[in-house]
Amino acid sequence: MKTPILCILLTSASLISCSNSPNARTGTVIGALGGAGVGGIIGSQSGRGLEGAAIGAGLGALGGNLIGGSQDQNRRDDRYDDRYYNGNRRRH
Repeated sequence: MKTPILCILLTSASLISCSNSPNARTGTVIGALGGAGVGGIIGSQSGRGLEGAAIGAGLGALGGNLIGGSQDQNRRDDRYDDRYYNGNRRRH
């Protein structure tokens, strides 16, 4: 039971981390590490620390990637707004 869950989580985490934006990559790593720690602690209470760590790492990586990607998108939007409002827009 442990092996399929671990394989699925590791595969999904590796696919998530293929993002090109810097905050999304950083968020994925930080989320995975934090999730693994919290999941391991919670899982150890029921005698399944390794499974808890694996599930926590997968969920943490996904959450961190989503948050980091959102920050990158906000940064891109802010740069576009700055160019537009500072007179650097295309003239017709």
